[in-house]
Amino acid sequence: MAKTTFKQRAFDTFEPDPRRAAVLGELHARPFPLIETPGALIVLAFMMEDHGESDIAILSEMSTRRGVAPPAAGARTHSFAFGKGRLRWERHTEFSTYSWEGPPPARFGDPFEGHPFGAEFRAPGPFIAGVRLEIRPHDEAGEASLAGFDKASFCYSVMDGGLAHAATDFRQDGDGLTRILVLDDGLPPARAGALAMRLVEIEIYRTLALLGLPLAQSIGPVVTQLEARLAGITEEMREGGEDSRAQLQDITVAAAEVEASAASVLYRFGASRAYDEIVRERLNALVEQPIPGQESWSAFLKRRMAPAMRTCRSLEERHAMLSKKLARAANLLRTRIDVELEHQNRDLLRSMDNRAQLQLRLQQTVEGLSVAAIGYYVVGLFAYVAKGLEYEGFPVAQPVMIAAFVPVALVGVWLVVRRIRKRHMKRSAADH
Repeated sequence: MAKTTFKQRAFDTFEPDPRRAAVLGELHARPFPLIETPGALIVLAFMMEDHGESDIAILSEMSTRRGVAPPAAGARTHSFAFGKGRLRWERHTEFSTYSWEGPPPARFGDPFEGHPFGAEFRAPGPFIAGVRLEIRPHDEAGEASLAGFDKASFCYSVMDGGLAHAATDFRQDGDGLTRILVLDDGLPPARAGALAMRLVEIEIYRTLALLGLPLAQSIGPVVTQLEARLAGITEEMREGGEDSRAQLQDITVAAAEVEASAASVLYRFGASRAYDEIVRERLNALVEQPIPGQESWSAFLKRRMAPAMRTCRSLEERHAMLSKKLARAANLLRTRIDVELEHQNRDLLRSMDNRAQLQLRLQQTVEGLSVAAIGYYVVGLFAYVAKGLEYEGFPVAQPVMIAAFVPVALVGVWLVVRRIRKRHMKRSAADH
């Protein structure tokens, strides 16, 4: 028996799914930087208004000046060496970030040198958040740097299982950047980079999450007015207002305004929820341990962000509830209008029945008159015959013949009219 052999096929000859590269690449799109301590980060976040075209143009110009290949048109990340550090760009859903990693200044809070965000840097869009983070040794000098934070909002916790202490006051310096200080207690470069990026992302995403609050505050009075309008319409319905169609028109207009208002905040509130969840996830990943006598990052952010998020959720719920109530009120009014239309149809049918009876009586009257009229003409025609007979010597006088013919003519005409009417009635019954 011949032995069957199989030739193994090379995996690179398989036709790949066009989405495979994007899916696999997403896992490695935003790796944490390796930060040797001491080190520093400056991260700027800008809102995108042109789908990243301005970012690509700015990065292409900066890359060309330093002899680096510019980013591709659809790139999501790009990095190159800049000064004593490295610049990294990332594109997100609605914003982009520029982060520069380099050496820290001599003292915490002093100006940075060698970063790309000077007078020549062109912002690609509206500036939304910025962070300057410094990782320094946990020594006396590092402890002394903590005195520069605002004690009213000072947050200080042990991070990453005891390998670092992180402090911030969520205040902005003269450059508009939120200051974060990490005191190193033995962080390796990979964990230092991961911790630094998580702290930076907490500041950026909590800022983006709070963008829903001004919108909620501005749209709140509109929702209150719509609720008052609904209350007025339902009160009129309860009192039995006469013009149900006008009330239905008012409800339809109010419902359209509610849907337009809800649509205008749908994306922003949804984004705020997503960013709030990311902040919670980053806080959980910090493995934070509170320090007695100091407020932790988690406690501060939950206490400050929770009311804003509840306000946004409350407005969403009010929108949804208002839409449901308007729909129920509209259904009630439609039911009332349908009942009114049924009553009108009943009255109309009753009126039509009365009219039909009147028409029948009128028709019967007309038929009686027509019998008399036609009989009159038939008798008139017979009078000529009677005259001819009298002229030829017929023994009966003309007036007698005409008088005798009158009942015969009337009965004959009546029978003919009755027969015609019965024929029409049969045809009508057959058609129905």
